Amino acid sequence: MAHIGRCNLHRLKNHVVRQPPDAWSHDQTAGRRAVHCECGCRLALHLLPYGRYDCARSGLNERSFGKYPPGQSGGSIPGIDGSHAYTLTRGGRDAPPILLAIPHDGQFYPDDVLQRLRKPEQRLRLEDRHVGLVADLVSASTQLSVLRAHAPRAMIDLNRSTKDIDWTMVSGAGATRGRASLATYRARNGLGLVPRRISGLGEIWREPLRHEELQHRIETIYRPYHDALQCELERLRDQHGVALLLDLHSMPPLRPARSDGPAAEFVVGDRFGATCDAALADSVMAHLRTKGRTVSHNRPYSGGYVLERYGQPRRGIHAIQLELCRGMYLDSRLVEPSARLPVVARLVEGIVWSLGEELRFLGRGWSAQAAE
Repeated sequence: MAHIGRCNLHRLKNHVVRQPPDAWSHDQTAGRRAVHCECGCRLALHLLPYGRYDCARSGLNERSFGKYPPGQSGGSIPGIDGSHAYTLTRGGRDAPPILLAIPHDGQFYPDDVLQRLRKPEQRLRLEDRHVGLVADLVSASTQLSVLRAHAPRAMIDLNRSTKDIDWTMVSGAGATRGRASLATYRARNGLGLVPRRISGLGEIWREPLRHEELQHRIETIYRPYHDALQCELERLRDQHGVALLLDLHSMPPLRPARSDGPAAEFVVGDRFGATCDAALADSVMAHLRTKGRTVSHNRPYSGGYVLERYGQPRRGIHAIQLELCRGMYLDSRLVEPSARLPVVARLVEGIVWSLGEELRFLGRGWSAQAAE
């Protein structure tokens, strides 16, 4: 039996979901596929859109992590046999040339990683919880390309440089103490390539991370994800003359920028205009404002390493980071999806179509320049 994740319904009891190595069992009479949990409950996939799961024992609709969506999977998560670090689903022929990436929704935790956490709730603060469900709904209606990470941010942050390491948390041969630099600024604040501490919760780990384990995570999780991201952006650009990376994240509720105004529900990041044509960021904000939503531009999140690395407008590859307030689509505890999630997905879907129209114009212009 291959360890593939945790039973979402019984997560607080740490019930482990395991999948038979010969794939899903199939209940012909019920017309559904199922995966079994060690607790004895039966997580069944009803053949409905978006790959939503439910627990056949309780009847409550829940999401399990036992099935990757169709597409190309690669890499692996150390400590979980048969796992993949990511899944890339390529878009349809008529889809806009947009790659929707979800780097921080991974929830496949190896047992040894969970055991090393000081407090179980720390991992929840690191996750962009259930933002992948928003992406599922958006991709189903737009057919755009989607790249989804399965490894948790606690293991390795895909939105950081491999130089962004806090060496004080690394032990063993090969661990070095590099010079302080801009590249290590995030690491010094506790949120480097492997997060070390969280504001308000303190240190994350019970013990140092071995250097060889860090390198193994880079080779099996980080590099395969980034290779897939780069290749898909290049493919979209070559096919359409232009491509856009829409890096999807979620954020805790923000404080209002002014005492007499509402807090931003969305933050659009483009590294202050460096990673995309201004018309693209403007179209996102205009769409949200026409829907009565509050949106901020680059504050407090302007985009991280992924935007810095892949946003190259002169080469026809643009990049935007989109932050969603978790209070819009999660319950009051900011833990589980709420009934408002489909509404937020429709807003993001509208953003995708708006960006697609702008990209049609930019694609023609970029192609003409490339031919000169």
